[in-house]
Amino acid sequence: MKIVIATVKVPFVHGGAELHAEGLRDALCAEGHEVEIVALPFKWYPPERILDQILAYRLLDVTESAGVPVDRLIGLKFPAYFIPHPHKVLWILHQHRPAYDLWDAARGDLLHYPHGAHIRHMIQQADRSLLPEAKAIFTNSANVSQRLKTYCGIHAPPLYHPPPHAEHFYAGAVEDYFFFPSRLQPLKRQALVLEALSHTRQPVRVCFAGMADYPNYEHELRALARKYKLHHRVEWLGHVTETEKRALYAHAVGIVFSPLDEDYGYVTLEAMLACKLVITCTDSGGPLEFVRARETGLIVDPTPAALAHAMDELWQDRDRAKHMGEAGLAHYHRLGITWSKVVQRLLS
Repeated sequence: MKIVIATVKVPFVHGGAELHAEGLRDALCAEGHEVEIVALPFKWYPPERILDQILAYRLLDVTESAGVPVDRLIGLKFPAYFIPHPHKVLWILHQHRPAYDLWDAARGDLLHYPHGAHIRHMIQQADRSLLPEAKAIFTNSANVSQRLKTYCGIHAPPLYHPPPHAEHFYAGAVEDYFFFPSRLQPLKRQALVLEALSHTRQPVRVCFAGMADYPNYEHELRALARKYKLHHRVEWLGHVTETEKRALYAHAVGIVFSPLDEDYGYVTLEAMLACKLVITCTDSGGPLEFVRARETGLIVDPTPAALAHAMDELWQDRDRAKHMGEAGLAHYHRLGITWSKVVQRLLS
């Protein structure tokens, strides 16, 4: 088959969504298909631009190329999943969350604009009327499926896929730190972890890896660490290579991952592959689909005190942390997450 993967690209940002598209491309190519990723630049501000981009994607014609038909289009992200095609399948990473759950939580940027409510209505209308054009709709997690059902009345089963380079993760000798790998942004809640560190009784250390989406946010986090006098207990690693990241997983006591309503989150799966427990929160979304409370990790209230208690508990009990990590790896294998299963469902 000739297959187009339709997604969007924020210039100079390369994160989970880009890795997701690249992983799908590689899996399809491995099955003998010809695959192209079609990604147009996405700009969400001012919000009126969003409506222009919905129209731009609707006007795209990728039904053929140089006279040769494109057999399948797989749409991943808003608004790229609006591209018309007679054989379109959607594997939705997430909708435009500022028009949905982030609006309801008063956390998105859209609600702060004068015409935000109108733009929100238009986005929701487009989703409800145009998503059903697809021959089949899947999501990347049960959390995303639930949002789609709640807001648009659309049923879509989740398809889980492995994180990049899954076969290369390993466990090593434990050193004195928890690891928090993720882009620095408010929804990932690194600030919550810093506040929790100010409540710990043990000399807990956390290594943060990842670049900031907005430079000012990194400055805010560093200022917060100074406020709580955490300079000896926090390390900002910035960008790390894949090899460096796997080593950081391998030697950590465990993984702290406390986002707000994460869509999927490679971090949890990478932790399991590295034989590490995960500390996450009751409102963290995607990680809750994989972490088994007090078996493969700890699920706590999203408060500094609760998170501090969890880190203290496992900082002291390294044997228990090790056993939880081993249980996480076993659980990952029981789940049977493979690219071949994903490809089979998307092309069936």
